[in-house]
Amino acid sequence: MWFPQYRPRRLRRTEHLRRLVRETRLSPDVFIYPLFVRPGRGIRQPVASMPGVFQLSRDTAAMEAQEVRDLGIPAVILFGLPEKKDERGSEAYAPDGVVQEAVRAIKDRCPDLVVITDVCLCEYTSHGHCGVLRGREVDNDPTLEILARIAVSHAQAGADMVAPSDMMDGRVGAIRERLDAEGFPLTAVMAYSAKYCSAFYGPFREAAESAPQFGDRRAYQMDPANAREALREIQLDIEEGADIIMVKPALAYLDIIRRVREEFDWPVAAYNVSGEYAMIKAAAANGWLDEQRAMMEVLMAIHRAGADQIITYFAKDAARLLASA
Repeated sequence: MWFPQYRPRRLRRTEHLRRLVRETRLSPDVFIYPLFVRPGRGIRQPVASMPGVFQLSRDTAAMEAQEVRDLGIPAVILFGLPEKKDERGSEAYAPDGVVQEAVRAIKDRCPDLVVITDVCLCEYTSHGHCGVLRGREVDNDPTLEILARIAVSHAQAGADMVAPSDMMDGRVGAIRERLDAEGFPLTAVMAYSAKYCSAFYGPFREAAESAPQFGDRRAYQMDPANAREALREIQLDIEEGADIIMVKPALAYLDIIRRVREEFDWPVAAYNVSGEYAMIKAAAANGWLDEQRAMMEVLMAIHRAGADQIITYFAKDAARLLASA
């Protein structure tokens, strides 16, 4: 019987051989861990649809951030749940707002940790949409001024990077211009550049208490059918000053991550979103799959597709597993 000279199985025989020729290598260095912060002290409230995820007060968020740093994860991203909401989301830019206070607490405890802040209005508006309304429609241009004001308030609190997730046209440029004008030229911008209107955000809306009170977000988030449009969105954000570009969600959009990686020589982030996390947790709880293997396979796939940074609720578990390998 004839065999080829090259036998791929030769390099698969043992774990050490597999490690020697591994093409994609996961590391805690690529992870960003999301934190949900709310007013109060001593709060650690579980999110029912996301086992292992909590709503935290600023003191417990700082403790969580220290654990993240000690695991070798370089960054956290903060989402705020304000004490009160109004039509314009004014708590989002309050100097003593929940995110601003959490940034200060985390920086006091972990000054070397990279603190990223979500810049959006959906958690802060009484209607749950990502901008100010004109009638029942989100009004793009007046929203930009508010988003820029939020970004500056986060930078003043000590944030290293701001991450606009609203999908308003022109918001990266508006934020970059205002940060520079206010004396924060070194505050970076991670743009949610290709953020799709996805069913996989459901658990997040429970965690962030940000579900829209009417309609949906299809008029400003991207249509899941479109790939070429993502490249146009990303080009615009780069031209407006984005330091990192992002694709969200990750798993159902691995093809987009790959196309973005091939098209742009720019740092590419991907968000392994709440629904993707919850699916694995639920399936594992039912004994339908191995949670650790599924977790690592998913994160490897996102990294292999081209993501340089991965925002993921699995960050701590994955970092522990990698440390024990």
